[in-house]
Amino acid sequence: MSKLILLLVLGFLAYLVFKGFQRSASRRERSEDSTLAAERMVACARCGVHLPESEAVEGDGLRFCSDEHRRLGAS
Repeated sequence: MSKLILLLVLGFLAYLVFKGFQRSASRRERSEDSTLAAERMVACARCGVHLPESEAVEGDGLRFCSDEHRRLGAS
C-alpha cells in the first residue's frame, strides 16, 4: 500500500513538473512573438535617413527625422 501511495505522489510531482515546463515554453513563445513585430520605416524628407514611423516628426504632410529638419523643410 505504501508503495502505491509513493508511486502516486511521484506521478503527481512528475505531472506538475511537466505542466510547469509547458507553461514556461508558452510564455517564451508569446514573448518572442511580441518582439518580432516590425514597424514601418519612413525616410526623412530632408536628409533621407530611414527611421521608425513612430519616431518621425511630421510637418507639411511630410516626415522628418528631427524638429530641425522639419523647420528647414524638404530639400
